[in-house]
Amino acid sequence: MMKSLRIPFLSFETINGETKAKLLAAFEDFFDSKWYILGEKVVDFEKAYSLFNDVDHTIGVSNGLDALQLSLRALDIGEGDEVIVPSNTYIATVLAVCGVGAKCIFAEPCPDTYNISPENTQKLVTQKTKAIIPVHLYGQACEMDSIMEIARMNDLFVIEDNAQAHGAYWKGKITGSWGDVNATSFYPGKNLGALGDAGAVTTNSTIHAEKVRMMRNYGSIKKYHNEVMGFNMRLDECQAAFLEIKLDYLDRWTKQRQQIALLYDNLLIGVGDIITPFVRNGSTHVYHLYVIRTQLRNELMSFLFEHGIGTLIHYPIPVHLQPASSHFGFKIGDFPIAENLADTLLSLPIWPGMTEEMVKSVADTIKLFFKK
Repeated sequence: MMKSLRIPFLSFETINGETKAKLLAAFEDFFDSKWYILGEKVVDFEKAYSLFNDVDHTIGVSNGLDALQLSLRALDIGEGDEVIVPSNTYIATVLAVCGVGAKCIFAEPCPDTYNISPENTQKLVTQKTKAIIPVHLYGQACEMDSIMEIARMNDLFVIEDNAQAHGAYWKGKITGSWGDVNATSFYPGKNLGALGDAGAVTTNSTIHAEKVRMMRNYGSIKKYHNEVMGFNMRLDECQAAFLEIKLDYLDRWTKQRQQIALLYDNLLIGVGDIITPFVRNGSTHVYHLYVIRTQLRNELMSFLFEHGIGTLIHYPIPVHLQPASSHFGFKIGDFPIAENLADTLLSLPIWPGMTEEMVKSVADTIKLFFKK
């Protein structure tokens, strides 16, 4: 009987090992600085990320959800407005829209890329529509030129949810630089992850950037002078220092993810009914997740677990069927593409430092499952 390696769904061992000495030195510098909130380290990271992301402004904030909500508020989106979001997104996208009092309008994704469908988005635009939030799901860039054209024709804003796609491109332009105001997350498991919660807003608009800067800090630019009703949604100095260090490694880590994905692609050709990730021409994929499809998803997931291989489902319950979304009044069958994806998608292990032997072990175990 084949003996499988024990392979976790996610491991920080390699990236932590590569960065540990620098991270510890950065913490000591942060500790000795005696300046712990909105200091030079936040400013330095914001500059570095703006350069990486080809934008004029980065505003560090507390997490990805807050980044989305601040982006919406910067565009004065609120009560009575409609915002088009993918039907298969993570609930954070929806929470942000609901958090500002706007209404979510769900657009079904493309069945092959799992990203929001421009065609379905166009059909949902009404006089109440104020914005579109394309989510670069799993690490693949959305068809941003089409999304931007829909927005231009209908006088809409675009807010990219770039939490899973740091460094991805659509037709040569990096994600997080297309929209009017864009949001990202640096949750530890992201391709660029902090050692705690963190996020950012990116934009080329000085006006929107200044508004986000005020709102993240109690509505204040100058201490004790409050211009708007704001929030405490600031990026922590220590996390900013960590992120700036890890940003230098991101391109190399992304290439490792892409090499692992290519190996999976080749090893899983013709295995059972598996559908491997499809990358649209013009898009790059940074493989925050490597997601396959199979009608035997639950059985395969259990089999892999029994053989010491970790997997996850992104996401097992579509957002419109979550108990938290019951006030929307949706039922099973309302968004069949999202529901089918929830029943058939499975995320395989992929992380920097994962060896070729590990990838082959995962693939061999999948092949064994389908033989049985």
